[in-house]
Amino acid sequence: MGNEELSAKNPLRALGLKSDGTDERRSLGLVMARAGLGKTAILVQFALDCMLLGNKVLHVSIGESVEKTRSWYDDILGRLTEGESLSDIPAIMKNRMIMTFKESNFSNAKFEERLDDLVAQDIFCPDCLIIDGYDFDENDYKALEEFKSFMKDKGLKMVWFSAVSHRGDDRKSEAGVPAPCHEVDELFENVLLIKPTDDAILLDIVKCDSCGIEPGTQLSLDPSTMLIQKG
Repeated sequence: MGNEELSAKNPLRALGLKSDGTDERRSLGLVMARAGLGKTAILVQFALDCMLLGNKVLHVSIGESVEKTRSWYDDILGRLTEGESLSDIPAIMKNRMIMTFKESNFSNAKFEERLDDLVAQDIFCPDCLIIDGYDFDENDYKALEEFKSFMKDKGLKMVWFSAVSHRGDDRKSEAGVPAPCHEVDELFENVLLIKPTDDAILLDIVKCDSCGIEPGTQLSLDPSTMLIQKG
């Protein structure tokens, strides 16, 4: 199975994302949900889509091990390839690097230093970035604004963050983005919310400049895989 076929099978096509790699717009994206509701699965689907289009992806996992993060890729790609794991496809594997931090040890400055080392030594130069576990409670508007400038300076095409929303915290932005991201939502071009209901799990498209569907659209997620359901 070739990369083009795998990319075409990615359920993210339901978002109307281009599948030919021609979209050169830089974008900052956010996936929000309560703890344990599948944010990482959505991020990995975005990462795989970038990798299959020939882009290099750096996956920064805060508070999780390399093995745990790698298992997400193996699981989701295995479903797309009907059993093949990522290690069976070296051409895709070379487009991904996983970088981990302890929760107490992550900062923008430390991350930028480690990334600069990778690039300076010609080890890995990413086109896209996944940051899973970023603490929005401890990082303010200015920190995220600086990160967005860093993204532009490094020529990154796309950065996706995950954020944990909390039951009982009703603060929201005017656009409907819940705390703790309600005061920084204007910095993001793409915001997706995972919302459980009594009989389904929905992906709420708050805004998505990179998508071909309108804000306010809701897509269904397969509760067992967290893949977007077709149709």
